[in-house]
Amino acid sequence: MAKPTTTFLDELSAAARGCVALVMGRREAASYFDFSQRGLVGSLIATLVAVALAGFGPVLVGVPLPPGGATQSIIINVVLFLAQAATAFVALRQMGRQDGFVPYLVASNWVTLASSILLLLSTLLGPSGIIILLLVAILAITTFINIGRFIVTLKPMQIGVVFISQAVGVFLALAVVAVLMGPPAL
Repeated sequence: MAKPTTTFLDELSAAARGCVALVMGRREAASYFDFSQRGLVGSLIATLVAVALAGFGPVLVGVPLPPGGATQSIIINVVLFLAQAATAFVALRQMGRQDGFVPYLVASNWVTLASSILLLLSTLLGPSGIIILLLVAILAITTFINIGRFIVTLKPMQIGVVFISQAVGVFLALAVVAVLMGPPAL
């Protein structure tokens, strides 16, 4: 387990190294994350920053959004985060691996922040940003698998169960949001 960090910036720096270790498939990836209560709170702050970047980041870099676009993005991202966390909790509980929930959540939250920064970068690149979008998709799958392997220490079949449960949960959450909010603002 990682040593407690002294500041949020220290935690951010360590978590960034942990995200790189997850992408590279390094077994020591868990040592970069703080799985204490303080580390969980830090990772939740990282998620809030990621959600804010998803909502307001395009405006900050000069990309106009339709009225209500930022708010709609924030609502969707919060709902997706809650669906992801809930389905991970249920799946891990069913497997008798509740001990892996906080480590899973901490690592996933930091990966979410890294992904949102890359997605913001893709916005800056305009049409050629599609390459970064594809890269983020590949990195998301890679980090998900490696969080299961190295952080939560799940077996391949268990990783598959968590993946499927989250895919179903996120799909259902998106369907509910679509029904309640209507089509996205243009």
